[in-house]
Amino acid sequence: MLLVHRAPAVLSAPRHGLVGEGSALEDVLMSAARVADLQVPVLLRLRGETGVGKERVAQAIHQASPRAGRPCLAVNMAVLAPNTAASELFGHARGSFTGAHQRHVGLFERAHGGTLFLDEIGDMSMEVQAMLLRALETGTILPLGDSEQRAVDVRVIAATDVDLEQAVAQGRFRAPLLHRLQGYIITIPPLRQSREDIPRLLLHFLREELAQIGELSRLEPPAAGALRHPEELQGG
Repeated sequence: MLLVHRAPAVLSAPRHGLVGEGSALEDVLMSAARVADLQVPVLLRLRGETGVGKERVAQAIHQASPRAGRPCLAVNMAVLAPNTAASELFGHARGSFTGAHQRHVGLFERAHGGTLFLDEIGDMSMEVQAMLLRALETGTILPLGDSEQRAVDVRVIAATDVDLEQAVAQGRFRAPLLHRLQGYIITIPPLRQSREDIPRLLLHFLREELAQIGELSRLEPPAAGALRHPEELQGG
């Protein structure tokens, strides 16, 4: 038997789909609310294991911002091959390389007016870092193989569990880009610092899984009279 006790809580910040009522999440939500309407990049620093809801934090910032009605796109830089990352972010012109049979609109253009969440920013190549820095400094992008710059209005939120200061010292990350990205820093603590939220998260994900298979009713309390005495079940 699984028994989950939920104590009433006073919420002081909008949840925006984030599950939990602990003090650690409350600090993150308050930070998200403070930065939401500022036109600065945000860096989400992870402390501990993955799976702490960084993309949902990025979405919460977007939803609380004046950009809420515009696109909020996300990309994991760790899964992009170095030779395709630039095209995925900034697009490319037709014929710019072998196989480029038509113009490709990159994420920056598609997110125009909205928010772009760059996950695992520490895995971005030095070449793409330079292109990202230019986009942040000038508000323009230059698609691969194109001669025309394009103005973009995009709020960048980046996330990483990499020590970027150390990466800068080792020559793996550009110091000016780090300076740009950390316009506002939100540290996301590991789940082990929010033990009081584990039952709530368990119930949330259990509800999602049961809803997908049409068994959500399993979480409902049994109807009156549904439980019978053992002697009745034995026919006594």
